[in-house]
Amino acid sequence: MSPHTPFGQPLLTFPDAEKSPLSIRAKALVFVDPRSRQLREELEQLAPRSISVLIRGETGTGKELLARHIHRASDRGGLFVSVNCGAISPTYADAELFGYAAGSFSGSASSRAGWFGSANGGTLYLDEIGDLPLPIQTKLLAALENHEVTRVGAQQPSPVDVRLVAATSIDLAQAVAAGKFHQRLYRYLSEGQLELPALRERVGDIESLAEYFLGIYSQRLELPVPLISEAAQQALDRHSWPGNTRELENVIHFALLVSSGEEILPEHLNLPPTPSPLEQIQQLLEQIVQSGSAGERHALQQLLQRTGLS
Repeated sequence: MSPHTPFGQPLLTFPDAEKSPLSIRAKALVFVDPRSRQLREELEQLAPRSISVLIRGETGTGKELLARHIHRASDRGGLFVSVNCGAISPTYADAELFGYAAGSFSGSASSRAGWFGSANGGTLYLDEIGDLPLPIQTKLLAALENHEVTRVGAQQPSPVDVRLVAATSIDLAQAVAAGKFHQRLYRYLSEGQLELPALRERVGDIESLAEYFLGIYSQRLELPVPLISEAAQQALDRHSWPGNTRELENVIHFALLVSSGEEILPEHLNLPPTPSPLEQIQQLLEQIVQSGSAGERHALQQLLQRTGLS
């Protein structure tokens, strides 16, 4: 697993990251924090197996990086095919995913294998699999179980050998309970699961990631690499990182551009001020107010008003 961070820690990076600067995906992932090291152990156990894998985590945490490593660490010689399920056309989802025969559509003089067929012998990565329409989820499950797909307009199924790695930023169990996700498909995916914690939950990774992004952008902009001051690092560690690794990359890029000396200082980070302890209590109580029952919300609202926090 290479290359490595400046601290010699294993690093996963996104290939050709410079070609997609507007992408929201995380472009680097390290395994320094104890939670990340545990994740790495689980990753290494799952990767060589042939089972499907479901990766759960917030947007921008690096789920596709894990999926690509699973493919590289397997013995599959086919392609790694990445598909954003939210970007699949509802009208042509069947044809996009499973392919179509020649003449199936106006102007379709030749057949297409679709994303599933393109991943034959390799790995199909479905990002935000919960966005797939239910009828397509049913066909996906059948294709995985039967190892064959029937292209739109075709008379006979085609054999396929695909390993599925799926990712989601939502709780699919809740989607199943709401009737929005196929229960059997969820059980099929649950055989192999990986939980990728949010960046705020693996604070030990922040310094290595910040150093990595600082080195990458310094090299790209042909600038000397500044040091991250202790105060700046403390500010990075305290931040909640709602945008996860992608947000950290943007913060470091900005800091490099506006810093004038040999150090990155807190004022270069363009981070919102850290809430005071009182503000943090207020935010916590407001969250409880929103999530509690009607009676609990009323009681807590009165408490906030009496204490001047509302």
